[in-house]
Amino acid sequence: MLADYAPIPTLAVSDLARARGFYEGVLHLTPREDVPEGVMYSAGSSAFLVYPSQFAGTNQGTAMSFQLPASAFDSEVAALRDQGVDFMTFDLPGGTWDEGVASFNGQGKAAWFKDPDGNILNVESMG
Repeated sequence: MLADYAPIPTLAVSDLARARGFYEGVLHLTPREDVPEGVMYSAGSSAFLVYPSQFAGTNQGTAMSFQLPASAFDSEVAALRDQGVDFMTFDLPGGTWDEGVASFNGQGKAAWFKDPDGNILNVESMG
């Protein structure tokens, strides 16, 4: 059944041109292809769809996570800061915060941020 197929995260945006500016200009992702629904991006061995919707930014949970090796986490967070990305903090049982980065007792780090429509994205390195 569905366990045999790769899922594709989908992110709703209110303005596709503005979203492209963020995903391509700030996150440095390359579009894989324009599709009737929006834009398909490749990231690692996966892909995700950014598409226009009247419901953009209404999800209050993490919409997409990027899994990073521990050796790349700090430099990727620094690169995001250099692009003007602001990191979120919130009540996080089991985690401690330092400048927008959560640490989990030596078991990994994570940081959350929003795209221009309020979709919550995450970079994390666990283990």
